[in-house]
Amino acid sequence: MDNVEIFNETNEEIKDIGVLKPLLEYAQKVEGLDDTELEFSVIIVDNKRIHEINKLYRNIDRPTDVISFALEDYKDVEFDNYRPLGDIYISIDKVKEQANEYGHSELRELAFLTVHGFLHLLGYDHMKKEDEEIMFARQELILDGFGIER
Repeated sequence: MDNVEIFNETNEEIKDIGVLKPLLEYAQKVEGLDDTELEFSVIIVDNKRIHEINKLYRNIDRPTDVISFALEDYKDVEFDNYRPLGDIYISIDKVKEQANEYGHSELRELAFLTVHGFLHLLGYDHMKKEDEEIMFARQELILDGFGIER
């Protein structure tokens, strides 16, 4: 995944950040996109920054855990075997809060939010119950298959 960039825009060291590229490579295989060149970014931010993004782009005045900006929401450009997907923003503060809240590791939460954001970039959604069941089953399949369990 040469066209996947992972950025840490926080002031802290994130020890599990190195697992994200191999996890995303695995997710790409599970989704049957081995022969497709994907381009996207994962940007780790703090609650202050994700709050700003959430307010500006979603008109929701609070921090959130993950926001995906999918370029494929705009269907006017298509490429053969190349997909510019967009950006995934993840709050490291929410990773820590939710890992503690759900009783699992920060690695599990970071991996979950990364896969969740990735699936959104691919067009998965969870607005309807049946769509949520499909998306969440894919998340678990990827995480379990990669060896990141609850």
